[in-house]
Amino acid sequence: MKTTLLAGLLATAAIPAAAQTATTMNVTQVFGTVDPAKITDYTEYMAAVNLYDGLTTVAGDGSIVPQLASDWTVSEDSLTYTFTLKEGATFTDGSPVEAKDVVWSLQRLIALNEGPSYLFAGLIDPEAVVATDDRTVEITLNRVFAPFLAATPLILIVNSDVAMEEGSGDWAEDLLGETPEGAGPYTIASWNRGSEMVIERFEDYHGGFTGTPLDRIRFVVTNDEATVKALATSGELGISSPNQATETYDSIGAMEGYEIETTPTATGFYIKMNTQAAPTDDIHLRRAIQYATDYQTIREVIYPGFEMAGPLSPSFEDAYLDTLEAPVYDLDKAAEELAQSAYAGEDLTIPLAYVAGLSFEEDIALLMQANLEAIGITVELQPEPWNRITELASDPSTTPALTQVFNGPSYPSPDSVFFVQYHSDSAGTWASMEWLEDPEIDALIDASRAETDTGARNEIYKELQQKLVDGASDVYLTFEEERQAMSTCLQGYTYVPMMSWQYDFSRMSWDCSAG
Repeated sequence: MKTTLLAGLLATAAIPAAAQTATTMNVTQVFGTVDPAKITDYTEYMAAVNLYDGLTTVAGDGSIVPQLASDWTVSEDSLTYTFTLKEGATFTDGSPVEAKDVVWSLQRLIALNEGPSYLFAGLIDPEAVVATDDRTVEITLNRVFAPFLAATPLILIVNSDVAMEEGSGDWAEDLLGETPEGAGPYTIASWNRGSEMVIERFEDYHGGFTGTPLDRIRFVVTNDEATVKALATSGELGISSPNQATETYDSIGAMEGYEIETTPTATGFYIKMNTQAAPTDDIHLRRAIQYATDYQTIREVIYPGFEMAGPLSPSFEDAYLDTLEAPVYDLDKAAEELAQSAYAGEDLTIPLAYVAGLSFEEDIALLMQANLEAIGITVELQPEPWNRITELASDPSTTPALTQVFNGPSYPSPDSVFFVQYHSDSAGTWASMEWLEDPEIDALIDASRAETDTGARNEIYKELQQKLVDGASDVYLTFEEERQAMSTCLQGYTYVPMMSWQYDFSRMSWDCSAG
């Protein structure tokens, strides 16, 4: 089966080499949608950053910088944001980006109430988004939302004229789910959800390109390690996913023309524990699972990373609570906590879900299975395709007791860590499989969002970290040390602290002499 898959992938790799600069990246999840109002995970964000532009974007240091908006002002009451659009920016069909497109795109995002809409629904009334002229947009919030500017890269602008003319219904969901109508640096050349997506460069992109630009990028959907190594052996692989096995990195890193890039990130790797389902509804049992986790082996052997004491990365320096103690592996304490739980003495079988085909996640699951068996808990391994995990996450009754999940900031603010994972309004997504729904946590998150004083807001973030750790809703495995096999010809890759925004290929170039 693997041989057939590999042969098929290599046979369909026909990307022109002479006339165009092209490369391949493997990804471990399908691209579920390219609708900018419905994106939720790392591959969908990866597509969005290449196919669409927002009012703003994110620099490598996490700062918000202009993109389709050239500048903006904020009213004294922190409620009205006025954006001036850049002159000369066009959609990929050549038509100009205008204020009406911003209005339509944001109103659509709010109306569909999917994907990034959780940031804006209830915060912005549709009639409070106004085009005052062709290049000026006013957005008035109905309450103070301190991280608003940090969220503006997710207001991705759609060509409203094309969408309304060619799509069906009020919001052209049929069209935009399949065909991007944006002002980004790339368009889709071909797309097969189960196997690959190919994007090609929009030569008149308003943001421009540097050096020798990448004309075509082929994303191959596979978590088969042999296929990734074969793509490197053939010279096709430009950059790998960050989710490969250590052996694969070692193998590709030894090949001529490749190196392994290692980057510390703000992405946490968790085992999320369903606090509303037996037996993980018991805090002592959750603490037992925490103590039964061999953090050092996971972090240093199975999936290299950095110590994770709580949900917020130390990279958010001023908001980080540095008094948190790192979790420890102690089977005696795990047994003590189990004995204090409401399930002491029972024969317990707990499912542990992880992404099928990711060998390191399977290794971690097997390690957890062995450790928990030592204290009398049976772990049932539950490998699932990623799209199935997202389906299971929609209801507490179907969410597994334990699930391995990566989660990084979907916008460059601590709010992205706390609201997306732990606020009751975010329940029902893969990021919030704890099903916390805690009024005290909700109140603190709401207070942080309304606090415009940075120092005071950071103190709330610190209180949140302590309460979340005390509540033991997660096993904090590691902050990801992102590893990627990368061709020495690929230049300009820079990590960005926002989900998949580092994969904006317009910022990269191809120069084999530099390697």
